[in-house]
Amino acid sequence: MNTGEFRIALDEKGRLLIPSRLRSEISGNELVITRGIDRCLWLFPPDEWRRISDNLMGAASPFAKRARLLQRRIIAPAQEIDIDKSGRVNIPRTLQESAGLSRECYLLAIKRYFEIWDVVEYEAYLAETEGEFQAAAEELGGHVAF
Repeated sequence: MNTGEFRIALDEKGRLLIPSRLRSEISGNELVITRGIDRCLWLFPPDEWRRISDNLMGAASPFAKRARLLQRRIIAPAQEIDIDKSGRVNIPRTLQESAGLSRECYLLAIKRYFEIWDVVEYEAYLAETEGEFQAAAEELGGHVAF
């Protein structure tokens, strides 16, 4: 899959248009959507979702409190959604609410998955994490060759 940051609109029916450049990278017409770690949503191709959810379930016992927390917050809300003929996906209302989505959104393409953010939430996240981003870049800089 590709990368990119796209500003897109959530229509009155809860649909978002996946840009054609990204749609061409998706095999099939189905994605899996769930809550992200931050106040965003994650969209995965079905094969990638199976790999991630299988790893999470295999590495975590339902007897462990933190494992149950991750399973309930990430795996339980996951739903399969179709990409319609116009290239739109319908975001379930409960997930729209959990991410605080309003009309204006960002779609981030991050190689193997997408994130959907409300514009205000994402811009606040960028501002709040600027110092942390600088520190992470400095730390990682010694390990990444250009």
